[in-house]
Amino acid sequence: MLQRLHSTFDAYPRQFWMIACGVLVSSAGSSMVWPFQFIYISRTLGLSLSTVATLITLSSGTGLAVSFFAGAITDRFGRKPVMFAAQGAQALAWFLMSQAGSYLGFLLPMTILAASSPVYSVGSDAMMADLLAPGQRASGYGILRTFSNAGIALGPAVGGFVVSRSYVAAFHGAALVMLAYSLFLLFWVRETRPMTAAGTEPQSGYRQVFRDRGFMVFALITTVGMIAPLIMWTLLAVYTKQNFQFPEHLYSWLPITNALMCVFVQVLVTRFTRRRRPLPMLTLGMLVYALGVGSVALMSGFWGFWLSMVIFTLGELIVTPTGTAYAANRAPADFRGRYMSIYWMTWGLARAVAPVVGGCLNDRISPHAMWYGGMLIGLASTLGLFLLAGNQARSPVLEPSR
Repeated sequence: MLQRLHSTFDAYPRQFWMIACGVLVSSAGSSMVWPFQFIYISRTLGLSLSTVATLITLSSGTGLAVSFFAGAITDRFGRKPVMFAAQGAQALAWFLMSQAGSYLGFLLPMTILAASSPVYSVGSDAMMADLLAPGQRASGYGILRTFSNAGIALGPAVGGFVVSRSYVAAFHGAALVMLAYSLFLLFWVRETRPMTAAGTEPQSGYRQVFRDRGFMVFALITTVGMIAPLIMWTLLAVYTKQNFQFPEHLYSWLPITNALMCVFVQVLVTRFTRRRRPLPMLTLGMLVYALGVGSVALMSGFWGFWLSMVIFTLGELIVTPTGTAYAANRAPADFRGRYMSIYWMTWGLARAVAPVVGGCLNDRISPHAMWYGGMLIGLASTLGLFLLAGNQARSPVLEPSR
């Protein structure tokens, strides 16, 4: 066992493990708050679920505009400045959240968070693609997710206790952790942008990405599919609180379960998926995602919701590292930032749409309707990925580049 761990450690660059440790700490800090922030905002503002959900939609719209340019900035100026700025912005956002008391007061920090999170991911994923060989990327992204979710397993356990006493203290704690990680990036992490891209700006901008028909179809289908899991992540806490009077410390065990599965099961799942073509694996993962979201409508107690989270997480374990590796492997070296930017925009677009879709289904039809609606959306994306996988197998133009 120790020999296997040692060989795994030696297989990856030192900076990879430095980033992994930083991700562990920052994930623990942010997850102290984000599973509960919608409960706090809803309680503070006293508005309907669909109205509060517009905060996510409006903030995500602004964040999308910023994240679109993150790819070009990452390719031109480097990965490290983008990652440093994004973490610093998150520190500011969590502090501002602690001071907010109105709709506009919450909109500003949520907009900063919505912009900085995908911007960091663009820089980080491009850096990982620089550091790792194509054959290592799926496993590498899986390892990073394991570290991230180890932090997420710790964060809600602490956060559920803290927020039950003081949300402000939890916001301040998250801000301090984000600030510490931004300084770590500034002083200890080196730039990895390939020399072939240094000092030059590809003349085609995003045009080369847009001309990659297979990748753009993949991005569109993924955008639709991500609406389902993001309904779950943004609205499940409020759903359990409003309809089943779940206290925060009890709800916290749902994201903790998700995180622990990502820590202890992710490597096994990635070992299975990396040996197979990515699009069929993404199809399978999206199907499991959809079933996990739809199952919430059938549950009424803690163990039922826990089971839904287990099913949901199995889909996440397949989709997230596989999709990231697919995008990274498809991108030429000097366009990695742009490809990752488009890929993460799929999540941003879904995050903008998901709470409004779920909130409207909840308020206008019934609370159960948002889970059935999310499942149907996920199944539609599953069908799209299934058809795309078949087209890719038949058409060389849709094959990812290396």
